[in-house]
Amino acid sequence: MTQSIFAADALLPTGWARNVLIEWDNAGHITGVRAIGDVPAPAGVTRAIGPLLPGMPNLHSHAFQRGFAGLTEFRGPGNGAQDSFWSWRELMYRFALRLDPAQMEAIATWLYAEMLEAGYTGVCEFQYVHHAPDGMPYADDAAMSHALLAAARNTGIGLTLLPVLYQTSGFGALPPTEGQRRFIRSTESMLRLLDTLHPVCVAQGARLGLAPHSLRAVPPDALREALAGLDAIDNTAPIHIHIAEQTREVDDCIAWSGQRPVAWLLDHAPVNARWCLVHATHMSPGEYLRAGKSGAVAGLCPTTEANLGDGLFDFSAWRAAGGVWGIGSDSHATVNAAEELMLLEYGQRLLTRRRNVAPATRDDAHPQTATELTLGAVQGGAQASGRETRGIAPGQQADFVVLDANHCALAGLEAPDMLSAHIFASHRTSAIDSVWVNGRPRVQGGRHALHNEAKAAFVAARSQLLASPNP
Repeated sequence: MTQSIFAADALLPTGWARNVLIEWDNAGHITGVRAIGDVPAPAGVTRAIGPLLPGMPNLHSHAFQRGFAGLTEFRGPGNGAQDSFWSWRELMYRFALRLDPAQMEAIATWLYAEMLEAGYTGVCEFQYVHHAPDGMPYADDAAMSHALLAAARNTGIGLTLLPVLYQTSGFGALPPTEGQRRFIRSTESMLRLLDTLHPVCVAQGARLGLAPHSLRAVPPDALREALAGLDAIDNTAPIHIHIAEQTREVDDCIAWSGQRPVAWLLDHAPVNARWCLVHATHMSPGEYLRAGKSGAVAGLCPTTEANLGDGLFDFSAWRAAGGVWGIGSDSHATVNAAEELMLLEYGQRLLTRRRNVAPATRDDAHPQTATELTLGAVQGGAQASGRETRGIAPGQQADFVVLDANHCALAGLEAPDMLSAHIFASHRTSAIDSVWVNGRPRVQGGRHALHNEAKAAFVAARSQLLASPNP
């Protein structure tokens, strides 16, 4: 049975189109995209109340961190002028040590509902809290992953689950710290977990991949063995890795290997289009060129990178090398796809002291900055997700977002300008009316069906965690 929606304006992979009829099958895959000109929409077809956009993949998430978003904005005792990612990380570890699977599910369910309301239709979950607070495996070794799968299933968001391999605390196989005890897995244990999760993900329509946490957390031999084991399960599975996020990480990698992190990875791993290089903030010109040409996706998380004081990615250098990119909300200091795109562009303006940087890095096919940013992030995010969500086109999943043409920032504008206003001028009020995933409406009138229920469960879980004694 075919379902359909009509949009007076739709953003297709090739650009904006007028009077578009989109059809999809019961499996949620788009079967037809037709511009019908001045012909009236067929009777009984749902009509979008504003411009229809492709759904946005969120390519990097640590769901549990939404539980303490906003609670680390203070300078701790003894930090002085040294408050940074590394001091924030210690606060994050203390929060992670308290979490149980039920709290993980509650936090993730609210987060995923928030993501859908904010225009994200899929999420890549970089999941590293594996074990019980004492560091021992749960009776169900996949308990935390099952909590995330349940949250995705209940909210309807598309999921790419990325269990994290984490073994050491620093380059040169330094032993893990006590704060990392819930994260640690042997390579053999990780491959058993992937074997367990693979049929569960297939049954749910989720994608399973692997996340070697970082070069400082996964020694070279373990990285090779894990990649070989993943290939035996699924040789197309996505691979995500944190890399070159902090200058200290770069310095430590040089001290260990004589190379910068991205250069070392390119020389010692089969980096290709399956890979997502999360952050990759601090690269040399040669690394930008080599990594861009590898086909890997740069996973940019502008609001988290700003929150943690990471630095600015050189977007122009990446695009000049032909690099693919997407956006993620990472620590969820902000859960808003439009705001990630806005801050990405504004960061580049501050870096280059120019305006409208995004469209200047390609041809003039899409001179509107918001249009160029949206299409680029959808393409790269879909690649990083390993899912068929590359936009509104036949064969792709029916994931899309409908803007509210009556929102005060959008009313009376042409469709490209509505998208621009949504990203650059909505003043933190949502201009999203509805969100569809796999052909099913998940957000209507700006709200997810589980909004109130999920919010209450989230608040309760956060209160429990904050009331727990320090581990």
